[in-house]
Amino acid sequence: MAWQAAGEGYEIALVEGRVAARSTTGRAAGRQLKSLPKALKEHPEVDRLRRLSEWLDRHAAACVAQVDTWMVSSLPVPTALLARVWPDEAWQSALRDLAVVGEDPDEVGFLRDATESGELKVVNLDGETVRLSPRTVTLPHPVLLPDLDDVREFAAELGIVQRVEQIHRATWHKPAELAATATEVRDYAGGVFPTRFSLAARATGLGYRVSGGYAGCKVRDSGAVTEAAVWIGEPYYEDETTTGALSWHDENGRAVRLSEVGPVAWSEGMRMAAALYAGRKIEEGAGA
Repeated sequence: MAWQAAGEGYEIALVEGRVAARSTTGRAAGRQLKSLPKALKEHPEVDRLRRLSEWLDRHAAACVAQVDTWMVSSLPVPTALLARVWPDEAWQSALRDLAVVGEDPDEVGFLRDATESGELKVVNLDGETVRLSPRTVTLPHPVLLPDLDDVREFAAELGIVQRVEQIHRATWHKPAELAATATEVRDYAGGVFPTRFSLAARATGLGYRVSGGYAGCKVRDSGAVTEAAVWIGEPYYEDETTTGALSWHDENGRAVRLSEVGPVAWSEGMRMAAALYAGRKIEEGAGA
C-alpha cells in the first residue's frame, strides 16, 4: 500500500497488517518509525487505516473459512470462480498449495496459480507443473485421497505450507466391522473438565457449534448433510462434567447408524471428539 500524508511531517501506510509511520523531514526522512508518534495516534487517517486493517483481517478469516468448507464437504468449485478470486491476496493465501482434483479423480495436484482465462496451474505428484481447465475442481478431504502418506511425503519435499489444513489434517478411518445397530462411539467419552462452561468454551474456541447439551459440526458427505455431536453436559451446569458419546444425526435430527456414516463425516466427528477430549483434566502422575 502506498504511503499517504497524515499530519505535518509524516506519512502512514499499512505494513504487514499494522499502521506504520515514517517521517518526511529531517535526517529520518523516508525511514519507517518503530512506533506511531503521539501526534498521529488520534489522527483520522490513522483511524481509517486501523479500520481497514480490521476489515482485511475479517476478510482473510472469511476466505479461509469458506475454503475450509469447500474442502471438508469436497464440494465442486467452478474453476472460473477460482480464477476470479485469485488476484485477491486473501483468497490466494487460502487457496495456494491446496490439493485439487480435476476431471480425473486419480490426478491430484497442488494449486499454484489460476489465470484469468480459468486455467489452473498445479504441480502434480510427478513434480511436473501442468495446466488444467476443467469446469469444476474439488478440494478433497484428505480421508478421500488415495495414498495419503505418499502425498504428505511429496508435499514435505516441495515445502508445501497450507493455510487451510488439508493434507496434514488428522484423519480417522471407519472400522470395517461395526455393530449393525450401533449409533454411538465412546472412544473419547469420559474426559473430565472442571465445569461445563470450560468444555463449551473449548468447543467454541476450536470452531465447533454449541447448542443445548452438545458440541457439533455439520459435514456434507456424499451429497447428504450429517451432523456429528458430542454430549458436553446440560447448559448452566456448574459442577465438574465429562465428555459424552459421539453420535451422528441426519438433517431431520434422526440418529444415523455407524455403518451408514460417510467417511468424511466419520473422520470429522472423530477429529472433533478427540480435540475436545485432549483438553481434559489429567490427574497429577496419571498418563496422558
